[in-house]
Amino acid sequence: MTGQPAKKIGVLGAGAWGTALAAVAAEAGNDVILWSRNKNVVSDINNEHENKLYLKGANLNPRITATTETSNLQNCDVLLLVVPSQHLGSVLKSSKDQINPNTPLVLCTKGVEIKSGLLMTEMIAEILPKNPLAVLSGPTFAIEVANKQPTAVTLACADENLGKNLSLTLNNRSFRIYQSLDPIGAEIGGAVKNVIAIACGIVEGKKLGDNARAALITRGLSEIVKLGLAKGGRRETLMGLSGMGDLTLTCTATQSRNYALGKALGEGISIENYLKGRITVAEGLSSSKSVTKLAQKLFIDMPICHAVCDILHNDADIDATIAQLLARPQKAEA
Repeated sequence: MTGQPAKKIGVLGAGAWGTALAAVAAEAGNDVILWSRNKNVVSDINNEHENKLYLKGANLNPRITATTETSNLQNCDVLLLVVPSQHLGSVLKSSKDQINPNTPLVLCTKGVEIKSGLLMTEMIAEILPKNPLAVLSGPTFAIEVANKQPTAVTLACADENLGKNLSLTLNNRSFRIYQSLDPIGAEIGGAVKNVIAIACGIVEGKKLGDNARAALITRGLSEIVKLGLAKGGRRETLMGLSGMGDLTLTCTATQSRNYALGKALGEGISIENYLKGRITVAEGLSSSKSVTKLAQKLFIDMPICHAVCDILHNDADIDATIAQLLARPQKAEA
């Protein structure tokens, strides 16, 4: 427990990560209200304290109450935004009149909006310009967080005092929060790493070896840093938990949805067949397109992200794309 007075924490989005963060907030001594469109998810959480659809096997704290009504989030002290990146804007637009403009918002979703090319923080600021905003990101798998396995993350907020208060509110014995003043850097790391993870999965599926994967992770980090700096992020943030830490986890663990998608593609499975019947989609699928568009807009060379985008969205041949990457002119590493 944090020793802080109990607060009412709202969580917008009851997928695996939203449910895990609800568990984090409850473990920290807060009362939590978790929003979902799915009535069965709400019923299971309220009656059986389990999200059987998205986080099966994790026992949830009775302090978590689920709802299908965004109006029930009006009086929350903090609101965590955990709706998938390409749907977050529409959910906020439809519910913005029910969100108190003084309520701090914590972005917990990773991605860049395809339609607008905006970072999630930029998009949120357009819809809810008065609300204070922070970013929570880092190397996390939802089931491990929900099961109280040790985890460390970054909470980034330009307002240092607000960031400290939010960290104290959510921090608990197994969920350690490090503060940052760089929300842009924290957000960029989370958005791009999913694309690099798909590339690493392809390497695994093609059995290209650990050397190739290590090279991809390293050069992928270089792409993250270039985009982060161009958007005003800080290099040290991108070398921390929300950058290198998140990248390392997602690119090396088979339970990563993005890594698993890439591995399937490398093994010759089509995207359509892989996604058939799945209730969750790897964020890197959409982020590959939006990140590549953003890089092109900023005149930044991000060959790995561009290659992944071509494979996923332009039917590029995987072997030919790999050959093109290997044939790029030699250059200095820095």
